[in-house]
Amino acid sequence: MKPYITMKEVIEKQGTEARSHRFLTSENGCTNGCCSGTTVYADHEFNPHPGCHDDQEGFYVLEGEGFAKLGDLEFPIQAGDSFVALAGVPHTIKTKEGCQPVKVFWFHSAQ
Repeated sequence: MKPYITMKEVIEKQGTEARSHRFLTSENGCTNGCCSGTTVYADHEFNPHPGCHDDQEGFYVLEGEGFAKLGDLEFPIQAGDSFVALAGVPHTIKTKEGCQPVKVFWFHSAQ
């Protein structure tokens, strides 16, 4: 087991056109659901099927400007912001009209 991964390996495995890239997973030694990656949100509407997990998921906004929705709470986000979706809370992100797509680094903590 190799406890790291390079971006070159991620791209070779998952492709350059993927909306999401998984980085650290069980293949790298993460346990109990711990994992991390990036996702680009280019849509200007919230996904009608938001994510919802048994563990908490943290987000750090790398690029862009938009909005996050955690349950019924909607708030603006931009590069440098961070937030957490607690276990069982539906969550989704959208890009603000006329802005660069929102790119986030996300991570699931161990259960």
